[in-house]
Amino acid sequence: MSIVRRSAAALAASAVLGLGITSPAAAAPSPTPSAAAPSGLYGTGDPTYDGVWRQSLALLAQDTVGLKPAAKAVDWLTGQQCDSGAFPSYRAVAATPCDAKLPLDSNATAAAVQALAALGGQDAAVKKSVGWLKSVQNADGGWGYNPGGASDANSTSIVIGALAAAGEKPDEVKSKGGRTPYDALLTFAKPCGGKDGGAFVYQPKQPGIVADSTAAAVLGAHGKGLVVTAGAQDAKGTVCEKSTTVEGAAHNGAVYLATALARTGHLDTPPMAGAADPTPKPDFGNTADAVVALSAQGLGDQAKKPLEWLERNSAAWAKESGPAAYAQLILAAHAAGADPKSFGGTDLVAGLNATGPAPEKPAAADTSQTEKKDSSDSGSGVGVWWIVGAFFVASVGAGFLFSGRRKNQQQP
Repeated sequence: MSIVRRSAAALAASAVLGLGITSPAAAAPSPTPSAAAPSGLYGTGDPTYDGVWRQSLALLAQDTVGLKPAAKAVDWLTGQQCDSGAFPSYRAVAATPCDAKLPLDSNATAAAVQALAALGGQDAAVKKSVGWLKSVQNADGGWGYNPGGASDANSTSIVIGALAAAGEKPDEVKSKGGRTPYDALLTFAKPCGGKDGGAFVYQPKQPGIVADSTAAAVLGAHGKGLVVTAGAQDAKGTVCEKSTTVEGAAHNGAVYLATALARTGHLDTPPMAGAADPTPKPDFGNTADAVVALSAQGLGDQAKKPLEWLERNSAAWAKESGPAAYAQLILAAHAAGADPKSFGGTDLVAGLNATGPAPEKPAAADTSQTEKKDSSDSGSGVGVWWIVGAFFVASVGAGFLFSGRRKNQQQP
């Protein structure tokens, strides 16, 4: 979405921003510079924190616009999977089994499931990953970023999207205590009125970047993943209403986003503590995620202004940020019915393709990839949904994917 992801760098950024977000159960490894990007991987930046995440979004976006990703790109992603079915954020040596100390990542795993399920032909890998996700479901019905960590809105939402993509019914995936993912989502929803009324917080005691967790949770509440098309018009409009159902919470979350976007058409990233310029900077990633969420909720009119703002202003951000940024914008355009090949004068698809292996050329008689159906029917599914490191936030000022969905250090 913007499309969410946690890491050591992201946690550092959160601390600098004063978000008070607690550390995941296992710390991510420190990034190490690499002479060249791994063959098959999209983007040239250090993949330590976001390799699987950005690859999954890139493949999913290509599939959504009817392209067949390069086989080597798909192989790179499947090669990251551990024997347990889980995916880490990234592992440099995929030829050997995953080390027992390697932190496993629910967000990366859920994103990979959505991509591989959409591409097809990866049933065994998808089944193993879904089995692992079910095995680390928390007692409250939700998921944390790392297994054993407290549930959060972003992780829970993207896992819901993965379950749906794999053909599961999220409301039937219950914890040992009999709780569903939707039970967990409701614990992150704030009542109408007051600060952040109607929004979904990252965790009840750790609000995080509220727009990010809200965009993710709106999709999760609908049982959707990262790929959506416009939903039926929301007859309730933009009034926050008292509700105890996940459907009502989704409506209220979308209302929160619509209200936040109404004045300028974009969301903002708060300034870092001690920054010379205290002015908030536009948050491109979460604005794109908000467009997806509003479209899914059936508030297409409210999605128009932020979509137009992105068309006018996001080209430089996407070029600097890399494959996941291009993918987010493509998914936003898809959700709102815009043309990603002519997005404010920018061909987002060409921009994404240029960051990695060129898609395969379809056979002359093969039209299967040009007739993509609504992911709500196929279950191919975030929200995102997606976290950047502190240095990227400082340099780009984008607030790209700040949350439990590894939106960090996206580079071209």
